[in-house]
Amino acid sequence: MSQQDITVYGAYWCPDCRRSKQFLGEHQIPYNWIDIDEDKDGEAFVIKTNNGKRIIPTITFGDGSFLAEPSNAELAAKLELKTKASRNHYDLIILGGGPAGLTAALYTAREFIDTLIIERAAFGGQAAGTERLENMPGFPEGIGGMEFSKRLRSQAEHFGVELLQAQEVTSIHAYGNYHCVHTGDGEQYSARSLLITTGSRYKRLNVPGENELVGAGVHFCATCDGPFYKDKRVAVVGGGNSAAEESLLLIKFAKHITILVRSGQFKASQIIQEKVLAHPQISVRWHTEVKEFIGENSKLTRLNVIDKQTEVTEELLIDGAFIFIGLEPNTDFLADSGVLLNQWGFIITGHDLAHSGEMPTRYEKREPHLMETSIPGIFAAGDVRDKSTKQVASAAGEGASAALMIREYLKSV
Repeated sequence: MSQQDITVYGAYWCPDCRRSKQFLGEHQIPYNWIDIDEDKDGEAFVIKTNNGKRIIPTITFGDGSFLAEPSNAELAAKLELKTKASRNHYDLIILGGGPAGLTAALYTAREFIDTLIIERAAFGGQAAGTERLENMPGFPEGIGGMEFSKRLRSQAEHFGVELLQAQEVTSIHAYGNYHCVHTGDGEQYSARSLLITTGSRYKRLNVPGENELVGAGVHFCATCDGPFYKDKRVAVVGGGNSAAEESLLLIKFAKHITILVRSGQFKASQIIQEKVLAHPQISVRWHTEVKEFIGENSKLTRLNVIDKQTEVTEELLIDGAFIFIGLEPNTDFLADSGVLLNQWGFIITGHDLAHSGEMPTRYEKREPHLMETSIPGIFAAGDVRDKSTKQVASAAGEGASAALMIREYLKSV
């Protein structure tokens, strides 16, 4: 089945349609979108396919089959995503399949450490959704984020790493020297060691209208949703590297981009700033914040913005908005786990544990390894770790370092 032949029939106001599109986007699976409120032939097809019922989303596939109003689990099964591991116990379970997790896995697998990776979305993490990586060592011409992620996944598989996809980790707990992982489908897996590389996610503005219009004009991934804004007006919110880089990607599709920056300058690197400011189809509004997302017929049509210097508010007519204002760690599943987090939710590791207060009680006989958490045998690397640099190259490096620490730990248990 060709993933290119997937078509989603739905409507912007439909929450199940947004959920299915989000699932496909998270797994980097291309699809065609038909809004049946605007396409009467599409509406007629849906009604005919569902025996007279107007059921959305209706998703068709290249093999001629379709799913009507599918759950994420049904979509995963249809797309042949592996959602159950081959057994219940491993030497190492890695939570998260981004650059840190995949790099660690290929290192441990080469050392004949039996390794499982559990990933909720697409392998490659945020790197897979990046248009181009221009600062990766060994790629003088740069490399596409998705291509880099595919190569890293292939390398891990080559060394025998088992990959589990479309599976959410809901909690973890320690049992003696074993560490147990609970997943959203009710399964439990155990290992002698864990590595947490769950990364981070984009922050939201938390203003009126944002949650209601996510997927219907409000987005957080230019690679996933940019193609839907061909020749349209788009706003980008943020002033850092992500906002600037994603604007350069979006302008390949959009007619015009307005970047809304709440301060008076970019925080992006100088070379990216120069590219953005020199582009004739990108304009920047400084000292500007979004107060509200406003839609019609459940689709974003304009923003209510305020100039923080003049306190003047106005409505900005747009077709879509992309939000890039920073990152939050994916550590919600660590509640009650005993893994120590900092005030922002990032995982504290290594020598920093001693400076966070008293040394954790489980380290009476030794100090924690470099990337070990407050629980012996549980390690962390990449964006989810406190004081990490949030760069692809350093995430891969941390994954390699964590793998070496895990190798030493496993000699003792």
